Amino acid sequence: MSLPKIASREEWRAARIRLLADEKALTRARDALNTQRRLLPMVEIEEDYRFEGPHGPTSLLDAFEGRRQLIVQHFMFDPSWDEGCPSCTAGADEISDGLLAHLASRDTTFAAVSRAPLAKLERYKATRGWTFPWYSSYGSSFNYDFHVTLDESVAPVEFNYRDKDELVAAGMGWLTEGSSEQPGHSVFLRDGDRVFHTYSSFARGAEWTGGSYAFLDLTPLGRQEDWEEPKGRSDAERGAVPNFLS
Repeated sequence: MSLPKIASREEWRAARIRLLADEKALTRARDALNTQRRLLPMVEIEEDYRFEGPHGPTSLLDAFEGRRQLIVQHFMFDPSWDEGCPSCTAGADEISDGLLAHLASRDTTFAAVSRAPLAKLERYKATRGWTFPWYSSYGSSFNYDFHVTLDESVAPVEFNYRDKDELVAAGMGWLTEGSSEQPGHSVFLRDGDRVFHTYSSFARGAEWTGGSYAFLDLTPLGRQEDWEEPKGRSDAERGAVPNFLS
């Protein structure tokens, strides 16, 4: 691996300013994309999905833990495996108690769902020291309906919004052969006892990094940082109030 070239402070500063312009453009593009994501329509979940959790049978509604939003990591863990997917494991290692608390402060719950039986999930979770909720969808259609378990004998194959013919045409026909587990994230919104699916991402789109903001940017309610003007402030003080959404 080659190192960056050595330059004078003036050359470095000029190059850094050029890069800053591209960084600002990327930030504006990302903000616009996040707005588009929040404006996506949503679909009501009519299937009564049931999972197995550490406290017994759990519905999708229960998984919200009373909060408004739910982010699900589709963790790759086939029922026949003894350990979870290494890549999914690496991502889950970064789900800290602090991150979970930050999401909860924005009325959002994070949970993982896998097809492996609960006993395997609990055992693997204990070896990693994870504290987030992890549910088993074993025996349900959840993974197939959300296109993270692919098996043509069970359900039509679709991955990352491509059907079987499109996958074959894109050189990804191996996904249509036999059964496989795939990664992803799905987002749900609760309105009373009604649950809606608002977003799912797969493949490279599932590789979200950057802490709680990166997760909140996937949700319909976003970062929820509209600033409330404190009463009794002068005009000068009002001008100093930061706008976190700009």
